[in-house]
Parts: sequence; structure tokens; C-alpha cells
Amino acid sequence: MNTQLPLQGRVALVTGGSRGIGAAIVRRLARDGADVAFSYAASEQRANAIAGEVEALGRRALAVRADQADAAAVAELVKTVHAAFGRLDILVNSAGVFVTGAVGDSATDLAALERQFAINVGGVAAAVRAAVPLLTDGGRIISIGTTGADHVPFAGAADYVASKAAVAAYTRGWSRDLGPRNITVNVVQPGAINTEMNPEDGAFADTLKNLAALGRYGQPEDIAAAVAFLAGPDAGYITGATLNVDGGQSA
Repeated sequence: MNTQLPLQGRVALVTGGSRGIGAAIVRRLARDGADVAFSYAASEQRANAIAGEVEALGRRALAVRADQADAAAVAELVKTVHAAFGRLDILVNSAGVFVTGAVGDSATDLAALERQFAINVGGVAAAVRAAVPLLTDGGRIISIGTTGADHVPFAGAADYVASKAAVAAYTRGWSRDLGPRNITVNVVQPGAINTEMNPEDGAFADTLKNLAALGRYGQPEDIAAAVAFLAGPDAGYITGATLNVDGGQSA
């Protein structure tokens, strides 16, 4: 009986992999057999704990502190991971920030909005550009977006959803660029997911639950499962695609 795991022998890099959705993705890819490197922004203790979980599964792990808003730092992150593991098969762009503010609101912090685009768009582009020369043919690029890129159900999120819509557009363009190398490029768009930033018992939870056909929040593991599928052998003919994992919010 063949017991090989679907990602056995693969090396993955997950940006923003020390918390929330990113941490769930790291765990799931490791569970499916991949060696996993990931970046983190602040907490070395949290990052080391996640790395320990990966190693406990018998996989190699590497946690690298990197500022996702710094394109040069992101490029160096990719090179460091490739040098450490000797290959790169999967890139997951999970790092992101969410800054609210209605257009014309004088209280909106312009610097925070600019950093949001630097992380959510510039950091993704920097990671992909650095990874492309190093990715194995047949590799995978998966970015985390938002269903807000297609449908915005509330005010104050325009800048955030615009940044994620840019990632979705990049995904379609990159899929054309990388198709000849059989590298697939896809985006997973979550709805309301239970994380520290957006807890299922938070102030806006009831509103967000009511937007979903299933009437509840999703869990980070729901997003990780979608990423694992797109990273695996059964998704080799899926590219340039958007997968909404939102409990029917976009229905």
C-alpha cells in the first residue's frame, strides 16, 4: 500500500506563518509531508513554537523574521529559504494587514494605508519575483486574498479590498507568465475566519455570521485545507483561479 503523503519531499515557504491563518497553513502543509519555512513579524517565541510543531512531525522547519513591507527583505527571505533547504516548490503568500477607514475620513492614517499596500501588494509581488527563478517547474504559488475583492458588504474597507483585488489580478497575470513551466498560481479568498484579529465572538461577529449562507465563521484550518489542495498533486490543472472559502458569503 502506498502511504506517501501528498507533499512529501516538497519544500514550502509561507509568509506570515506564525499566527492565525498562516500558522494553520504551516501546520497543514507539514502534516501533508512538506518541509516548511515561514516568516514572522514580531514574536520569536511564537515562531519557535510553530517551528517545533513542524519538527515534531518529522519535517524540517525554518522561521525567519522579515518585514513584509520591505521588498528587499522579502527577496532575501526567499533566497535564505532556498539556500537552507536546497529547493523551493511551494510559495504561500499569507502575510497581510487590514487597515480600515472610509474614503474622505480625515482621521484615516495615510502612513498606515500605504504600509497596507506595501505588505498586501508589494510584499506579495516581491516574494513571487524572488521565488520564480528558484521554484521547481511544476511548483505552486498560492496567495491569500479576501472575498471583499469581489463583493464589499460594509463600509470602511475600500483600501484593504483594493489591495487584495490587486493580488487576485496579479494571480491571473502570473498564471499566464508561468504556465509554460507548469507552475500554477491561484488565490484563496476567505470570508469571516476566526482569528485573533477577527474573533468569532467579537464586536462585529453577529453581522459577519449573518452574511454567510452557513451562518457561522470559518476556522483557519478551513483555509489551510484549501491551500493544501491547491499545493497538492490533485490540483495540477487549476491555475489563475480564485477559490472563495467563505461559508457562502459571496453566494
